[in-house]
Amino acid sequence: MIEVIDVHKSFGDKEILKGISTVFENGKTNLIIGQSGSGKTVLLKSLVGLHDITSGDIRYDDRSFLDLDSSSKKRLRQDIGMLFQGSALFDSLTVEENIRFPLDMFTDWSEEERRERANFCINRVKLENANDKFPSEISGGMQKRVAIARAISLNPKYLFCDEPNSGLDPRTSIVIDELIHEITQEFGMTTIINTHDMNSVMGIGENIIFIYQGKKLWEGSKDDIFHVQNKELEDFIFASKLFKEIRDNNS
Repeated sequence: MIEVIDVHKSFGDKEILKGISTVFENGKTNLIIGQSGSGKTVLLKSLVGLHDITSGDIRYDDRSFLDLDSSSKKRLRQDIGMLFQGSALFDSLTVEENIRFPLDMFTDWSEEERRERANFCINRVKLENANDKFPSEISGGMQKRVAIARAISLNPKYLFCDEPNSGLDPRTSIVIDELIHEITQEFGMTTIINTHDMNSVMGIGENIIFIYQGKKLWEGSKDDIFHVQNKELEDFIFASKLFKEIRDNNS
């Protein structure tokens, strides 16, 4: 569980996050949604320590991130898996080498143990027989699977995903969403997904927070979202014709 308590973040005189409080639960897919420039990316980066917050607190399972010394923060970061927007794979490394990279960096496991863990992750994301391929030799969807396998290689407690469906076609996006949801439940991770993809919201949105101009305006589940009484959220959701039709059919 990650608890966000009255978090503010400013860059110079410009306040980006304006008193956000929420709880991201373990074993659930927690989604942060909002328009571009709403502050959701700043919040995600603040959660993992890439931005120092101006005030407030961020607690990982009752541990204040702000109170941790440098060695404790390093240990905590080993419990964090990251799935970046562009996959961020190393072009010069094979699929297996990309997945093994965190294991080589942060563990003292034997060669056999690291190979076994990498292959477990490869099989878990259904990339059998792709060990020796390079990123340029596989599709965008397969690259996302490699990135997911790398993110879970250290068996993290917390998984952060920044626009995981960016650049993918709708069918592949659904596959990636379902995979993230499955491994979240399977490993009991606290998963936080930064997205503006309403298909992801309606597919795997177990806990959703909507940020507008740096403030949390709404929180709920995918089952609640069509009954919301919030103009800004309604404008965000029903910007597409498809979701207008869904709303009309559910009304």
